Amino acid sequence: MRGREAPAQGPRRARLPVPTGEAPLPVPPGQGAPRIAVALGSGGARGLSHILVLEALDELGVRPTAMAGASIGALFAAVYSAGMPARDIRHLVSHTLRNRGEVMKRLLAARVGRLADLFGAGLGNPVLIDAERFIQGFLPANVPENFEELSIPLQVVATDYWERCERTFCAGPIRPAIAASLAIPGLIRPVQHDGHTLVDGGAVNPLPFDLLRGQADIVVAVDITGGHGGETRGVPAPFDAMFATLQIMASAIVGEKLKAGAPDMLVRPNVHDFRVLDFFRAAAILKAAEPVKDEVKRRLEAVLG
Repeated sequence: MRGREAPAQGPRRARLPVPTGEAPLPVPPGQGAPRIAVALGSGGARGLSHILVLEALDELGVRPTAMAGASIGALFAAVYSAGMPARDIRHLVSHTLRNRGEVMKRLLAARVGRLADLFGAGLGNPVLIDAERFIQGFLPANVPENFEELSIPLQVVATDYWERCERTFCAGPIRPAIAASLAIPGLIRPVQHDGHTLVDGGAVNPLPFDLLRGQADIVVAVDITGGHGGETRGVPAPFDAMFATLQIMASAIVGEKLKAGAPDMLVRPNVHDFRVLDFFRAAAILKAAEPVKDEVKRRLEAVLG
């Protein structure tokens, strides 16, 4: 774990013209291919759309020089940084989520409260899932024990509950860091790690592209915080209200970060109509997000040549 550092200042870069409405991507000086870093944001089930962005990189033959992630973005960034191709990630996720019985079995094994509280509309025990047991049940075996063993350097964001600040992990054990980054308040119990009590990284930095400044020529950030989840009238159920409010807060944080300095390439998959816990709608989420793959490929091809 380390503290936040001031971003390094890289060389000035020329820019290529792009279609109206899209920010031009920086073109590094010289003949070498640009270095690309990727930040994957928080957003629950909407984060399944991150897979499409990773597929675009694979199809272009691009390997990021660095990655950063918050919450669900940290999970997928860790799996990809461990060397699993995006197509294999898609297959694993789709296969797992098609088997509802197996998913329920793994959730039961990870619960610290009653499973009925997770899927009911009541106000039962809000502390439901043990994050580290959850990670143990769902994280692929190819992910190593320590950050140092990853093939791509990775930074994972969590929130220090008592210190009220961001904690960034890039060394040491991976699983507690991911578990902490995923610890959504009200759904997953906070994680005790390295002397700190940690919760969802999306509470402080839902799109951690700022951690990648100075580490690549092009920083790509995938934002999944916007949108309203389909329904736009009436009083939401308690669970929906809690998670949607967290998303509103995350979207506001991202908006302020973008005012201070945007990444070189910001992409927003079309997943706004899905809710945080819509994991069993994986096929629909992936279908809705499919156009983002062509967008990423088109915009990067302009600088890759």
